Amino acid sequence: MITWKKIRILLLMLGCTNVLFVLGQVLFLPTQSKNPDDIFSFPEAPPLPQWQLKSTKTLPHEIRDNSELLAQTNYQYMHQGLPLDIEMRYVKIGDVNQLIRKYTEISSSAVVRQKEGIGYYGLGVEQQKAYLSACINLHGNSTFTNTQFNQNQQQREQPWERLLPWLLGRKQLRENKRCLWTHLSVPLKNSSPEATYQVLETVWFSWYKYWHSNLQKY
Repeated sequence: MITWKKIRILLLMLGCTNVLFVLGQVLFLPTQSKNPDDIFSFPEAPPLPQWQLKSTKTLPHEIRDNSELLAQTNYQYMHQGLPLDIEMRYVKIGDVNQLIRKYTEISSSAVVRQKEGIGYYGLGVEQQKAYLSACINLHGNSTFTNTQFNQNQQQREQPWERLLPWLLGRKQLRENKRCLWTHLSVPLKNSSPEATYQVLETVWFSWYKYWHSNLQKY
């Protein structure tokens, strides 16, 4: 018959084994110079129905170690003579208004809309260009405001699932708050802002579905 004393000894042995295992990982495995959650590689040619990719290039803004900006790229597409510019940035924050002020020359306020199954996004006009801006999240729908972003994160966080990876130094205990900030823009030409918004929204819905489905691959 197993006594409580023996059970306690077994538990202590199990605990010591786990501690030694983690210690071995820390001492003998090479440490990662960068958090895995900070690494993001943009694909060269993401598909966009009815649009032809013209170029893929790196954005000029400098990425620093203490910056909220982790990675960035620019895609340019064309459809029936209409150019489409898509700036993609992997960032540590989810306040799109703040990101727009810092990384663009836009001064106008965006109108926030919501699409079922997609999420929130902002629309606006600046210097004869219409734009659409939003954060694509690994979990949940797209967001625009910091409140929406934080609520989305809180609903999805499950720290206990990250406990072992955290002990092994492979992940943080709490899920890192990251988003893929997407900024689309097209010239107004002879169209009204509302008509151009419809073009941007059609592009955005397709673009969002592709990235949200494939985000973990990159």
